[in-house]
Amino acid sequence: MSDSTLLGDASDRPTSKHSNHSDVSHEQTPLLSRSDSATRYDGSEEEHDRLASPAATSLRSLQNGGGSIKSSKGGRRWPTVVAVSLLGLVVIAIILGAFFAPAAVEEYAKQALVIEPTNLSIDSFTKTGVKARVQANFKMDALRVQNKHVRNIGRFGTWIAHSVESQDSLVEVYLPEYGNVLVGTAVVPKVVVDIRNGHITPIDFITDLQPGDIEGIRQAANDWLEGRLDKIRVLGKANVALKSGIFPLGSQTVVESLVFEGHDLPAIPEYNITRLNFREVPLPTNGRRGMAADVSLSLMNSYPVKLEIPPLGFDILVPNCGPDEPQIQLADATTTAIDIEPYSDVTVDVGGIVRELPESLIQTCPHSRSSPLDAFLSDYIHGKDTTIFVRGSNAPDSGTPDWITKIISSVTVPVPFPGHTFDSLIKNFSLTDTKFSLPDPFADPDSADANPQISGNIVVIAGLPDEMNFGLNVSRVRANTNVFYKGAKLGVLDLKKWQKAQSERIEPKKGQKNTLKIQSRIKDAPLNITDDNVFTDVIQALLFGGETVILKIEALVDVEVSTVLGTLVIKDLPAEGSVPVKPISTGKGFSSLKPSVGDLKVLSTSRTSLNLEARVNFSNPTEYTAQIPYINIHILNNGSVIGDATVTNCTVGRGNNSNVLVHATWDPTTFGGENATKIGSELLSQYISGFNTTLTFQTHEESIPFRPDIGRALSKFAIEIPTPRLGGDDGVGSGPNGDHKPHFIEDATFHLFSSTATFTLISPLKYSTIYIDSIDATALYNHTEPVGTINYDLPFKVPPGKSQSPRLPVDWSLDSVGYEELKKALGGTLKLDAKGNVSIRLGQWTETVWYTGSGIGARVSF
Repeated sequence: MSDSTLLGDASDRPTSKHSNHSDVSHEQTPLLSRSDSATRYDGSEEEHDRLASPAATSLRSLQNGGGSIKSSKGGRRWPTVVAVSLLGLVVIAIILGAFFAPAAVEEYAKQALVIEPTNLSIDSFTKTGVKARVQANFKMDALRVQNKHVRNIGRFGTWIAHSVESQDSLVEVYLPEYGNVLVGTAVVPKVVVDIRNGHITPIDFITDLQPGDIEGIRQAANDWLEGRLDKIRVLGKANVALKSGIFPLGSQTVVESLVFEGHDLPAIPEYNITRLNFREVPLPTNGRRGMAADVSLSLMNSYPVKLEIPPLGFDILVPNCGPDEPQIQLADATTTAIDIEPYSDVTVDVGGIVRELPESLIQTCPHSRSSPLDAFLSDYIHGKDTTIFVRGSNAPDSGTPDWITKIISSVTVPVPFPGHTFDSLIKNFSLTDTKFSLPDPFADPDSADANPQISGNIVVIAGLPDEMNFGLNVSRVRANTNVFYKGAKLGVLDLKKWQKAQSERIEPKKGQKNTLKIQSRIKDAPLNITDDNVFTDVIQALLFGGETVILKIEALVDVEVSTVLGTLVIKDLPAEGSVPVKPISTGKGFSSLKPSVGDLKVLSTSRTSLNLEARVNFSNPTEYTAQIPYINIHILNNGSVIGDATVTNCTVGRGNNSNVLVHATWDPTTFGGENATKIGSELLSQYISGFNTTLTFQTHEESIPFRPDIGRALSKFAIEIPTPRLGGDDGVGSGPNGDHKPHFIEDATFHLFSSTATFTLISPLKYSTIYIDSIDATALYNHTEPVGTINYDLPFKVPPGKSQSPRLPVDWSLDSVGYEELKKALGGTLKLDAKGNVSIRLGQWTETVWYTGSGIGARVSF
């Protein structure tokens, strides 16, 4: 038995001039390497520096060293080993037989032998194996022999023998570490070689290759695929009958051992997916429909190997919940016949069918919220490479030999499956028919109801990948959405509750891709404000900017999709888009609100305060609606707080809003102190005198219970509106000229003989009586000419509606122009003005105000 290597170091081996291919093309290119020219189906390029596991590296070299094959850039790979193993055993036997195996000649034969394979092709597949055609160049190179004496003896002996012929022989290959299992056998026909130094003999023969123990092959293959195979030893045996010329030389038994380790072990071929298409197909077995996948793969054959692989069948499996659990079969696939040419790109067309989704695939894994399908899809849609498993099954073609099916069915191959990023999937995102709701004041501070809420219609236009050519309907959506304004995070829109949705496929126009229109109505989605400053900026832009505000969203969306395979949930689908929010302000300020008080009740009074209930009418000029469970707002004038207003359970719709219930408190002294008291009195005086006045509304920290941050943020935006009119739209209290200013004196009657006057008064209150405790007033003609004065300090009441005052004493200005004009109007009317101070009382509350009125119609009687 010989333990020496068949070949020396490749670096010491001269290249044959008769070899059709250089060592570079032979020895350094992986059998199935990735083609640089092949483009992935998703348009991306594969990494060049991908590292392989010990079970996934290429056989590269054969070197000296006790039959061990180690890593070397110049080494040979498995096609070389196949040819060398067959030819080397035979040729060594030839030489040994020629010289009766003297030790020197045996050493010379092993060191000087050079075999350069030029082609290895599969001629045909048989029921028991394959017919392989081996082509190579044989020569003896004496310069490779290190020992001078061995070199001289060998050159002399081979010169005498000239050539040697072998008869038909059987070569057997074993794996010693796997119970000496038989890998396969090869029948080598007779070969005649010239064994003189430097003479090249072309060799071309067809051999029958047959597989051995399939179970033993499966064990070795699984160890390699799972990364447990650091090295493997292959043992070859041959019994060769020889003759030289007409002289028989007997039979020689040759045993050779090779060790493959490290990067010399072959790798799973790298590939590109150049085409991927999913479509619906009818299932002939049950009349239902399934999902078909058409895949085209591209890989590179960098070996001098030619063959045609018959159609094959495979099971496609995906990982289960845990690595120790059996994989889940998802689909079955078939390949067409594959033509492999030497040094050429190889195209593999695969067709697969998913008939149904197994229950184990969609069930939630223990101690997890995800199913195996969730995990697989999550990696895929995030662009991460995942792994599928391919196992051989029954071939689709009866012409495929059974031994091939048995071998491929005995192993399961992990195959990297490239992810497909879904960047820019969301083409358009819009929110319409928006309704804002303020936090519920009675909600738990940590609950969703303690945040502002948004309702509205979401319309999403999503681009569909080109490979998705099947019916798709989105039935429900949910998401956790981050909201940004000008690059800063505003908050989180919580859509973790499922929202019903419907989808519609939009046929593409010329040059465009397929899109899917998804519509969903969201209701009371909490918006958790995380940055008060950003929130302030947004409100400012909406209230005063007058332009559309663009909010950016980044979300992870869960989509419930109905397909022919059933309903499944795709989780954590990345979505990004912009939401245009139309401004609240119309550019005309807040005068367009047109507020008015239609009904006013005094609920209670104190020395300084009035507690009121009012029915307010106003117009909402925006497209937005709002739900207000509770809000309390300060009322200011001239920078001082003079009261507050509270609204509960209010719905603000578009356009006119009527009879909105508001509870208000008038108490300048309590809210703003002495200065506010003066401002409040001045405001009342101006208001009852018909001056144009305004009120300012401003939130504060306690505006929304449990959410002082929102009240504080909104407080930066004081809203100023005209003081609401009392009396509503029916004209009560309006001036005779229809100027819609409040007028509380409708007319007056002056009695000349009794020197008294009576007034028709209009009270803005429908349910309470006002008392006038004192009057100090002057009547004027033409704004400046006094007619008379009234100084009266006996209280009298002003009931709701119109009422007549008691006769008030008048001190006439007898020598004035105004009095003369009054006398001229006896029996008729005269337009007069009035000004003065009036003390009023309502319950416990009292106030002194000044009043000026003009154009009061006064009747003059005797």
